[in-house]
Amino acid sequence: MLIGELAEAAGTSTRALRYYESHGLLRAGRSANGYRVYDDAELRVVREIRTLLGIGFGIDDIKPFVACLRAGHPSGDVCPDSVAVLRRKIAEVDAGIDRMREVRDRLQDQLTIAIESRETACFSKTC
Repeated sequence: MLIGELAEAAGTSTRALRYYESHGLLRAGRSANGYRVYDDAELRVVREIRTLLGIGFGIDDIKPFVACLRAGHPSGDVCPDSVAVLRRKIAEVDAGIDRMREVRDRLQDQLTIAIESRETACFSKTC
């Protein structure tokens, strides 16, 4: 299929497909007139790429998933390299959650102090 057909089937742009190809994620042949021609299997690869990008994976993180699909597996997340990326990403998310909890706790403490200070100030004066 041509690049426009693949883009339409995958719900993306031809620009995105060229970008994926430039990073080695997609494979395209060339027709006699120089147009990119994609195998039907590339649609599955594009869908995997878009899903992973949508949940925050970077291009380099996606490469093991694509390699796993290309190796003939039904899913891109069953190979050891893909599982390693998943584990690393979960650890990154967990660390981000921990940081956000710390920030929330600090903000809550600051709010509590602010309210107490305001109530003390208002008790001694008319607010």
